[in-house]
Amino acid sequence: MKRHNGPVMDSVNSSNNARTTIAEVFQYASKSSDFHQFSPIEDDDSVGIRISYYQSLVDGLKINRYLVSEIQKNIEHIKNLQDIKSIIPLDEVKVTHEAAEAEKKLIKGYAVIQLNEAEQEFILVNVKTEQGHRLSNETENEFSVVGPKIGFVENIDINIHLLRQQIAVPELVLEEITVGTLSNTKVIIAYLDGVTNPRHVQTVRQRLKAIDFDVIFDSSILDQIISDNSNTPFPLFLSTERVDRVIYAIISGQVAVFSDNSPYVITGPSTFLDFFISPEDYYLPWILGTFFRIIRLMSVVFSIFATPLYVAALTYHFEVLPEVLLEPLIISRQHVPFPPVIEAIFLEITIELLREAGARLPTKIGQTLGIVGGIVIGQATVHAALTSNILLIIVALSALASFTTPIFKMANTIRLLRFPFILLAALWGGLGIFVGFIVLLGHLLRLKSLGTPYLVPIFPFRTGNLADSFIRASYQYVTNRSKFLKPGSTKRYHPKEDKEDLNNE
Repeated sequence: MKRHNGPVMDSVNSSNNARTTIAEVFQYASKSSDFHQFSPIEDDDSVGIRISYYQSLVDGLKINRYLVSEIQKNIEHIKNLQDIKSIIPLDEVKVTHEAAEAEKKLIKGYAVIQLNEAEQEFILVNVKTEQGHRLSNETENEFSVVGPKIGFVENIDINIHLLRQQIAVPELVLEEITVGTLSNTKVIIAYLDGVTNPRHVQTVRQRLKAIDFDVIFDSSILDQIISDNSNTPFPLFLSTERVDRVIYAIISGQVAVFSDNSPYVITGPSTFLDFFISPEDYYLPWILGTFFRIIRLMSVVFSIFATPLYVAALTYHFEVLPEVLLEPLIISRQHVPFPPVIEAIFLEITIELLREAGARLPTKIGQTLGIVGGIVIGQATVHAALTSNILLIIVALSALASFTTPIFKMANTIRLLRFPFILLAALWGGLGIFVGFIVLLGHLLRLKSLGTPYLVPIFPFRTGNLADSFIRASYQYVTNRSKFLKPGSTKRYHPKEDKEDLNNE
């Protein structure tokens, strides 16, 4: 878990430990051009008030309106730091003598107020700016037709506000941890006290505190570092930008991890089936939700195995093809000079190139490139006899089926899995696909998320969790939380059963 960042980070840490007085902190900060110090009172020889801050991190309006203006209006009544603290109309105002704390707060957008430069006691005031954060919080990558469109943003305080709006109970506990030796990123663990298993909370807490990393750019970095197994293509924590998905995970007994400057929240323990569940499943009638969930799972199987089965059948197993399909396959491949594995890999890589190019280009250009490029390249490769039109249809359907996965990280994993299965099909045919499936299943059986088996409720088999796994049962049958999470409270709600009597009343 721990990472050593070399002599550079050692020098940073040693320099931080060396600054034990506020004067040393200011002397070091003055190397930066955006560090400012001034006195709010002209000819301030007797009072000696000085305000210090990083101009790039603070809100100038707060400085002028709540600090300078208030101090100037009440200068005659100021005798000590407590007098200054009492006149500042802001929430986060603290009197302290810790120089290390002042240094950390300065680079987070706080201002330091001194009454006398010689004294080692001062005031820390939160005047950080909210600029630089996007105002729109609609979901961009996890869109749904039915249900709320609210997503998280890059400001962790706004994200916590969105969470508190939906879970309005004091049992929602938020624990703050600072991660990153250079970034000092604010990370928050969110869970329901009395519901979430304390062992899961303690595991997440220990893994986050054990991180030794320089800059935390996104919660995805935390996801990789605290995972039970980093040598797997499968995501072990569910990463989402949707507020409703995180709320559902928390009330189910899972732990959520928020990271500042990241619009994505990771939740765990997560299972394999969690990545194929869409929030829309719960906003539609349970019959429709179940149907679309089954379609989604079938699409995953088709996306992984369709092209390898084509390669295996045309390389080793002509006998399994019906006679009505044999003639069209022969006609479509009679001018193709390459073996099936070469044309399959060529088409799969072409699809991936189109997908990557469409994702990196601006939205309108990317959409045009995806549509026009797919049609033009597809038609050109068939006419040039570089591939068969039947394989082109299979590869296009496989790519389309992979888009049905709601979580982007799992969709990437499915895209990757096709290639080893294609190679195994070219080497050993159907036996190769079977061997690959056994290896994949064995790998999935070994995976865990916060110590919880990844394939629950399939293995270990849990009948109590089947009502919300492959199917989405009616709300009157999913009143209990998942047993494999071992929650402190298993009952979510108590539905009214006798509807006819209620209507008669």
